[in-house]
Amino acid sequence: MATSVKREDSPLASQFVDVAALPWADAGPGNQMKLLMHDAETGMITVLTRLAPGASIPFHVHEALEQAYIIEGSLKDDEGEVTAGNFVIRAKGSKHSPTAPNGCTMLVFFLKPTSALRAKLAMYPGFAKGW
Repeated sequence: MATSVKREDSPLASQFVDVAALPWADAGPGNQMKLLMHDAETGMITVLTRLAPGASIPFHVHEALEQAYIIEGSLKDDEGEVTAGNFVIRAKGSKHSPTAPNGCTMLVFFLKPTSALRAKLAMYPGFAKGW
């Protein structure tokens, strides 16, 4: 299951995540994710996302800083295309509806996920709610 940050137990303890054992959850047509980390206190999450070739993410507004490292494929929007091995930072308030022309696997860090993503996460297996 996803790792939830637990500050009260041992705030300095490392938490190891067996990513291969985590389930892929559907997040939309051609869009799957694995929730790697969730901090209920701050709302911060880390997800591994994979998009099928041609899949897109519906238009959304970033409620806080988002950072993404592209592992495979690419992600394209009106501002440009970020390709495998590269990194993109999206500011709070930025808006887009990205597509993955050739598919995309990416590691995404959200200081606060979008409202649409929060709704999807609420259905994630083993997700500890706490926004």
